[in-house]
Amino acid sequence: MTSRIQSAAPGSGEQASGRPPYPAEPSGNGRAPGQPGRVPLDELHETARRIAANVERVLVGKPDVIRIALVTLLAEGHLLVEDVPGVGKTSLAKALARSIDCTVSRIQFTPDLLPSDVTGVSIYNRQSGGFEFRPGPVFANIVVGDEINRASPKTQSALLECMEEHQVTVDTSTYHLDEPFMVIATQNPIEMEGTYALPEAQRDRFTARVSIGYPDQQAELAMVDEHAGHNPLDDLQPVSDGETVHRLIETVRGVHIAPEVRRYAVDVVAATRQVPEIRLGASPRATLHLVRAARAQAALSGRDYVVPDDLHTVAVPVLAHRLVLTTEAHAARRSATDVVRAVLHRVPVPQGSRP
Repeated sequence: MTSRIQSAAPGSGEQASGRPPYPAEPSGNGRAPGQPGRVPLDELHETARRIAANVERVLVGKPDVIRIALVTLLAEGHLLVEDVPGVGKTSLAKALARSIDCTVSRIQFTPDLLPSDVTGVSIYNRQSGGFEFRPGPVFANIVVGDEINRASPKTQSALLECMEEHQVTVDTSTYHLDEPFMVIATQNPIEMEGTYALPEAQRDRFTARVSIGYPDQQAELAMVDEHAGHNPLDDLQPVSDGETVHRLIETVRGVHIAPEVRRYAVDVVAATRQVPEIRLGASPRATLHLVRAARAQAALSGRDYVVPDDLHTVAVPVLAHRLVLTTEAHAARRSATDVVRAVLHRVPVPQGSRP
């Protein structure tokens, strides 16, 4: 099966000579003792291709959505899948989780779910005369949170520490989560009765948000032909494992980003705070997530350096869900996606250094 991972289109930052416009740092697999080593970029691309092909057996005709999910995974982030019912939100999360041979848990968020149902609870043991901690479902490499906006804000807040610091604090004791760790949450923006909107602090912890959308007629026909008789998730087998994913993440961390591109990322995020249509712009955490996602996008494109096109590719999924629009913007039917694209069009793109 051919790869469905899309590479960024060449932009103004690339030189006609074929040399990288932004110098790459020296390659190497040096690492601290006990840390996983990096893998070559061709191995990273091949592993990502296998994962993408595996997920596409379940989510037909959505290569761009799968690519953003892989970018989020390699950027050590969390993914929010937001769309109408029946388009494959949970299927995407489950397919990605099953494609990686690591620990996976699923949490069905409901109004009566308690924070301890997510993080775990300390239980008194009569035999030992002390309390024992029973880990909750958040202690897994991939945590699938279905309909996260169905839970109360108190329960939603149980994920804040987990997502940002990769740890859980219960009864003054701190427990670290295994690496890699990724939360894939789904929510339905249409049926709002009985739901609790995610607060800005929690939306800001999601690296990217994607909307799957309806498939085209050809993809929907293929889905009917292949999936009407059985559930494709039942036949899905892992094509990678947690250790390999950890090494891929180490490789992405080493992708070089030049000072000009770093400044460009800061300028783009800062520009969102100055747009009159936005009541709350993107945070400094958004800048970090944008840079990490751009590194992952560059690695998936086969490069060990970031170009402005990588930032353009991931800017909307990374930034749009963090923005709070004004009432006037909503009245004018402006979306956060429109605002991000306008910012990208307005902020000057840095030119690569001459070879």
